[in-house]
Amino acid sequence: MSSCIDFSIKVLVADDFATMRKIVRNILKQIGFEDIVEAEDGTTALQILKNEKIGLVVTDWNMPNMSGLELLQHIRKNPDTAKVPVLMVTAEGLKENVLEAVKAGVNNYVVKPFTAEVLQEKIEAIFRKLAAA
Repeated sequence: MSSCIDFSIKVLVADDFATMRKIVRNILKQIGFEDIVEAEDGTTALQILKNEKIGLVVTDWNMPNMSGLELLQHIRKNPDTAKVPVLMVTAEGLKENVLEAVKAGVNNYVVKPFTAEVLQEKIEAIFRKLAAA
């Protein structure tokens, strides 16, 4: 287990698919996170980010109302949330999508389907990079 992760932070999981949110939530709990909130789309996620102190966002790419990419762009534009780490989870493995997310400031990227180990590795990598920065 990586010591650079602060497990007391609140994690926001944004995905329009309830089953996927549940899967991600369960993996986050296995890793050691306790405080997890959920949003069914980017618009709801943005509201939560405005009202609560979020330490990590795990978002799907394809969602109604506001996509994960649009959510990421809003997060980066707002000085209050610009530094919040974002992990993009998506079925979109297209290279141009990955590049677009990287350009928008995503911290890491997971392509579905994924294992608990992969999600944990990606989150650890984010926090290792932040600790080194």
